[in-house]
Amino acid sequence: MRMTLSTLLTLTVATCLPLGCEGQTEQDQMSLLQQENTDLRAQLEERDKALDAANDELRTANSTLRDQRDQYEQDLANATAVPSGFEGIEGVTANYGPNNTVTVSVEGDVLFDSGRTSLKSAAKQSLNRVASVLQSQYAGKTIYVAGHTDSDPIRKSGHKSNHHLGFERGWAVRNYLSEKGISSSNMAVMSYGPDRPMGSAKQSRRVEIVVAD
Repeated sequence: MRMTLSTLLTLTVATCLPLGCEGQTEQDQMSLLQQENTDLRAQLEERDKALDAANDELRTANSTLRDQRDQYEQDLANATAVPSGFEGIEGVTANYGPNNTVTVSVEGDVLFDSGRTSLKSAAKQSLNRVASVLQSQYAGKTIYVAGHTDSDPIRKSGHKSNHHLGFERGWAVRNYLSEKGISSSNMAVMSYGPDRPMGSAKQSRRVEIVVAD
């Protein structure tokens, strides 16, 4: 049977149409992938810029913190370098604290016998010098006398607790300083007992004379 020209053209068009549609679909998919790739690259670039900006801020903050730390250490070194006046007194150390306070720590074993609240004779020599510095360099300042003890339980001294012992020791120091000319109206007494220990029991036994600004 012979095909007519019109029949042949119809078959040719019918055969080409599916191929043309498939080619167009592949092009559309490729375009979509290219667009997605472009969008992802743009997002990545924006994130990189944001990360760079955050890193710059972090570096600036770290630099500021380092500068502040260096300044604090310098200020602390300068403050520590200033003589307190209590240097060279037996059993006495002095440290600067916040708000221009000076904490004068007197070793408990220098001041008292074990479990006692009466000052040793040798302790009075150190307290005489402490009183002299308080009068000459810290006249009129408010003074807090704080008794500290170790954590060993009370057994033989007759005191109800270490807090009572700490207070009696602080009171003994306060009274002696008053006898040496320090105004009693400027002094207050307190006891921390064993609540603020130091590195050892010996270091924990102390009386602190805190000079407030």
